[in-house]
Amino acid sequence: MSFGDPNNPYGQQQPPQPGYGYPQAPPVQPYGAGAGYPAPPMEMPGGAKAGRIFVWVVIALQLVFAVYAFTQMGAVEEAVNQSGTGLSSTETEIASDIGKGIVAVFAVFALIFAALGLIIALKWAKGGSSVRTCAIVWGSFAIVGGIFQMPIGIATIVFAILLIVFAAKGDTAAWFKRPRH
Repeated sequence: MSFGDPNNPYGQQQPPQPGYGYPQAPPVQPYGAGAGYPAPPMEMPGGAKAGRIFVWVVIALQLVFAVYAFTQMGAVEEAVNQSGTGLSSTETEIASDIGKGIVAVFAVFALIFAALGLIIALKWAKGGSSVRTCAIVWGSFAIVGGIFQMPIGIATIVFAILLIVFAAKGDTAAWFKRPRH
């Protein structure tokens, strides 16, 4: 028996041939970004586009409320002065300052909240799942903040609820979990 004899049990073993006890694997076709060409861009689904629009609407409502609050500071002073409660001039001045301070705090919170929403809106197109999560949490806080911003707060609450609904949809979640290169 020679070394190359196929009948020699001690000779060189040949790998099993496809179809002889082993299922043949389908041929592997390269595709995607790892195969030398870029992956096709995934279009943002309609739910994600709507969610981004709702973020911008809530930002605009926050800015409108901040401007409205700052313009109403004079009305607070006028209301305290005309109350006729029998307070002394220093007491009415203190009450007026406290009222204006509260209005100013709400206005500044609205501006800060709008700035946080701006970060979310700008990261929406390129961001990952964390942007979506932040948008849902931000929308939840917008609902609570809308309670303190009446009458503008009614629109804030409605659009924040819509933002949460559209950000929580499955197609939006899948889009935020897409692979990015």
